[in-house]
Amino acid sequence: MPMNLRSRRSTSAGSAITANGFTLMELLIVIAIILILMLMAIPTIGSLKKKANETSAINSVQVINKAEIQFESSYPTNGYACSLQALGGDPAAGAPSATSAQIIQQDLASGYKSGYIFKIANCTKVTVNGQDRFTGYTVTAVPETVGKTGDRGYCSDQFGTIKQDPAGGTNCTQPLQ
Repeated sequence: MPMNLRSRRSTSAGSAITANGFTLMELLIVIAIILILMLMAIPTIGSLKKKANETSAINSVQVINKAEIQFESSYPTNGYACSLQALGGDPAAGAPSATSAQIIQQDLASGYKSGYIFKIANCTKVTVNGQDRFTGYTVTAVPETVGKTGDRGYCSDQFGTIKQDPAGGTNCTQPLQ
């Protein structure tokens, strides 16, 4: 029966030893293959993260629109809220009010969530009996870093239609697809 040279080696005493494991070359080849696969996966992971941030931004704009409707019905003399802070608020600080309605979560009320910056701006108001009542608003969501945290900007108003800016800004003219 012939001896397998790869799996058996002889020692100086003449007895055979079985070699276990991999050679250094085999290990280096496996590590190189793993590194190549990781390098191919990294761009995919980055694009998935951007897509997840954009989906979160769209959902957050919808949440803000719904919160504005709830705010307007809870505080009809004020109309819509003209700041995210008015829609947010800490429940431990006391009862909800027109300056702290506690409708949206604190992370969204801060204006930063999932790589996007959110703002309520362009508030239109009328004055009724000396009281300002906001009758319109625009909510915007723009990436913190265009191309890294997201590619598109999103805008909506009191009518609830969400539009996008493919350049990542607030010039939202294209309908959301």
